Amino acid sequence: MPRRDPEQIDSMAELRRGIDEIDAALMDLLAERWRHTEQAPRLKAVEGIAARAPGRVQAVLDHVREGAEARGVDGEMVSAMWRIMIETVIAREERAIGKEGIDG
Repeated sequence: MPRRDPEQIDSMAELRRGIDEIDAALMDLLAERWRHTEQAPRLKAVEGIAARAPGRVQAVLDHVREGAEARGVDGEMVSAMWRIMIETVIAREERAIGKEGIDG
């Protein structure tokens, strides 16, 4: 059943149910994103790319900030959330392949 437009919701219980459904959908997408990033250490090692690629990090942060703002969402908040994800992924990659390589 599709979620109602938030402006048509007249109770906190229904609003919370909608938010919970959105959170579950976001978790599904985050899990899919996480599975994609699990391949990065292997591919970076093969291609000689460092775990930390500052140019790529900035490009991703700029992209998500712009995308958020285009959708009416606070770009700084989204950028901060992505920075946490990116730093977590980079830390995992550095444990797997070290810190050497080229900036990709």
